[in-house]
Amino acid sequence: MSNKHLLQQIYSLIRPYRPKLVISVLAGLTVAGLSGVQAYMVKPLLDKIFVEQNTFYLAVLPPILVLLFLIKGFFYGINQYLLEQVGQIIIRDLRVRLFDHIHKQSLSFFHKTSTGEIISRIVSDIQLIQGALSTVVVGLVRDFFQVVFLLAVIFFMNWKLALLSVVFLPMAAVPIVKFGRAFRRLSAKGQEETALVSNITHESITGAVVVKAFAMEQYEGRRFAEQVERLFQVVLKNARYRAIQHPLMEIISGIGMALIIWFGGREVIAGTATPGTFFSFLTALVMIYQPIKTVSRINSSVQQGLAAAERVFNLLAVEPEIGDAPDCSELAPFRGRIELQNIDFGYDPNQLVLRHMDLTVQAGEILAIVGPSGSGKSTLANLIPRFFDINGGRILIDGHDIREVSLASLRRQIAVVTQQTILFNDTIRNNISYGDPDRTEDEVREAARAAHALDFIEALPQGFETQIGESGVRLSGGERQRLSIARALLKNAPILVLDEATSALDTESEREVQKALDNLMKDRTTFVIAHRLSTIKNADRIIVIKDGQIVEEGNHPTLLAQQGLYHHLYTMQH
Repeated sequence: MSNKHLLQQIYSLIRPYRPKLVISVLAGLTVAGLSGVQAYMVKPLLDKIFVEQNTFYLAVLPPILVLLFLIKGFFYGINQYLLEQVGQIIIRDLRVRLFDHIHKQSLSFFHKTSTGEIISRIVSDIQLIQGALSTVVVGLVRDFFQVVFLLAVIFFMNWKLALLSVVFLPMAAVPIVKFGRAFRRLSAKGQEETALVSNITHESITGAVVVKAFAMEQYEGRRFAEQVERLFQVVLKNARYRAIQHPLMEIISGIGMALIIWFGGREVIAGTATPGTFFSFLTALVMIYQPIKTVSRINSSVQQGLAAAERVFNLLAVEPEIGDAPDCSELAPFRGRIELQNIDFGYDPNQLVLRHMDLTVQAGEILAIVGPSGSGKSTLANLIPRFFDINGGRILIDGHDIREVSLASLRRQIAVVTQQTILFNDTIRNNISYGDPDRTEDEVREAARAAHALDFIEALPQGFETQIGESGVRLSGGERQRLSIARALLKNAPILVLDEATSALDTESEREVQKALDNLMKDRTTFVIAHRLSTIKNADRIIVIKDGQIVEEGNHPTLLAQQGLYHHLYTMQH
């Protein structure tokens, strides 16, 4: 992304807050103007009071100076607060916008992008933007005009010395530009390494059970330490450049100041300038170099912020692979049938997982989907709620192509219960009512009862208000699964997808969960992906998938009698 395009993107964030920025800029202009007045006042203070020993100026100038500082301080406060406020608002809006944008992406985005990287963009990158934006927005405009006003003062007092001093300003800008490129490159690298640190942290914490079971604590510690070392080397290189840049700026400033003192001192000794004029000039010059040195000092932070902004805007530029068609319609409540017509699908279009698949499921039918591992069972189920888009063919619900109806109206009619139970670090009540928090207490209790979860919930000290921890870690596997079933029951969707919902449970838990599933499947069109074939004996119809195609179809007795793949799979489990 070019700097021009990047700055245009940043400006688009600032644009809505222009009224506040105008006020703050006017306040900054006042501060800059008063800085010029302060520098000029050194001349009468020295010449009239200390050289001419004029008592009138002694009585008048100090109170004026105090008033000057009071006014400058007031406008400085307004400038600082308003710009800081705008900067913080922009960061808040950007963080929310990025979070919302990520959740608009299809599942394929999350398959391709690591959790650590996503967290790094939302937290770390935007934190760096916040630091740069606050620094730049708060100080840059004010400092720029301060330099302009002070240049006017020094040219007014002594144009020859002013020309000499201005020669050093471009020299001071050279290190800022040169080091800026290095800071930008190192910052981008540092943020990539930070994302990898986040990713390793996330993996090792979420996989803590496996880490401990295989006694791999030391291995994970080494892996983390090696990644932190790589990040440390990038940060250290950045610090090395900063350590070189600041002394270089000091040397340039020192050389310029020494030459000014030498030439100015000669003019004072020759009588062509007063001491007050010279020291007023020198004060203004020092005040000019101060904001330039400040830019040099914050250059690293600014470049880090720009590199982070580039990463964030690149992510915001990623268009969701799945979205509503421009002329999409609302899908009416499901009543008829679901049809898969000549379906082709592959995560990689060159490697199809499902091939030329045709399938019709009537409303109220329980369809079981079985097959060897990797045959495409879960993939088929993920196509119904349009988690992925097909490569060829059509999926129709009551005759409507699901790509031509809104995602919201489609997914409202589908409930999903997966093998990997997804629960949130919240109360039991909020987990059950997730998606519809306005449901009444009686409705939540009824859903829990139907899911065979009410007894264990009421046995907890805080009942429905119990915090279940991250991913429901404070509950057993069977309890977590029954909560997810209660959530699906409360949604009351006409289409249900059960993706190996009992395969991870022990026999006792499976029995309880199966009772809950029987309640959930009543009067619903259900797709059951089953690993344990004993759980689908009562399905209305069973299809057997192999290599992305339906190879057998029928009910349990019929398929056993065929002595085919289903019979083979069933025999292996008994």
